[in-house]
Amino acid sequence: MGASTGPPPESLAGAFGAGDRGRAEAARVPRRLVVVVFDGALMGSMSFACGVFDIAAHYGALPGMDLRIVAGEPGAAIIGGGLSCAVPHDLEAVRTADLIVVPNLPQPTAERPPGPVLDALRAAHARGARVAGLCSGAFVLAAAGLLDGRPATTHWSVAARLAELHPAVRVDASVLYIDDGDVLTAGGGAAGMDLGLHLIRSMLGSTNANRVARAMVVPPHRPGGQAQYVEAPVQELDAADPVADTIAWALERLDAALPVSVLARRAHMSRRNYDRRFREITGSAPARWLVHQRVIRAQQLLETSDMPVDEVARRSGFPSAAALRARFRQDVGVTPTAYRETFAHRSVSGRGLS
Repeated sequence: MGASTGPPPESLAGAFGAGDRGRAEAARVPRRLVVVVFDGALMGSMSFACGVFDIAAHYGALPGMDLRIVAGEPGAAIIGGGLSCAVPHDLEAVRTADLIVVPNLPQPTAERPPGPVLDALRAAHARGARVAGLCSGAFVLAAAGLLDGRPATTHWSVAARLAELHPAVRVDASVLYIDDGDVLTAGGGAAGMDLGLHLIRSMLGSTNANRVARAMVVPPHRPGGQAQYVEAPVQELDAADPVADTIAWALERLDAALPVSVLARRAHMSRRNYDRRFREITGSAPARWLVHQRVIRAQQLLETSDMPVDEVARRSGFPSAAALRARFRQDVGVTPTAYRETFAHRSVSGRGLS
């Protein structure tokens, strides 16, 4: 994680003020984050496993966080680019961890993970730690029994094998990540970053999560329900692209009715071609994308204003406060009022990341 090799740029470090550090301390912010790896783990997987937290801590959003890379088996080493790095900590660190992340298991279907690491994960979860499995790391959580009866995801290429080996797990390979409270799972690659940003958002609010994402130059929020596999790769937005133009146009008018047919007409395209191109750009259907953007707008208004919930609903494009509450609870997991009580006034007006 290159961002942690030197002092943060002043323009970025100033974005998280002392007041936010104090509020972060009061939130459910992990004091010790442990990443459990096995021999042969790739260096690249570390960026997905803990890069979001490392960068957030670097810029002052997670003060005092202790990040440790832990060996899930004796003699474990992280490899990549011709290098081999011994893992510095053993399972003792898991005992005091608040959040435990298990990234890729090099051979997820070859054999059962070592017993000591499974015992350590069970004990940590039993005392209240949150546990997350990224990609094939879900196999480790499943072997520990932590996914029994729960929804979980993993990389789409090994999802069938996870379901075969652990029939008690409700495997869903169609989503980026699943937050089931104390146990979380994510698909492969960048889905681990999506889950990390989701956790930052749940702890520090959407404004600060967006600032971390901006510092990383990654999309601030892909919802967990977004499909893992998109037939065509997401492309950069081109100002000359008529669909990209309608996306920017819609974001400035979320408080208005925006039927997809209107967007298609604005782009001078048939509805079918518009839907196809929209999915190529965003990975999502237009109507679903619009609802998600409205939820994000509501989050921002709840964090930064005192306006009544019905006014938040109107400015976010929902027909009523009841409609906002139903969708907000579905997407965010809490009511708008509860969200405001947790995150109101946590946003900051600092420099750089704003």
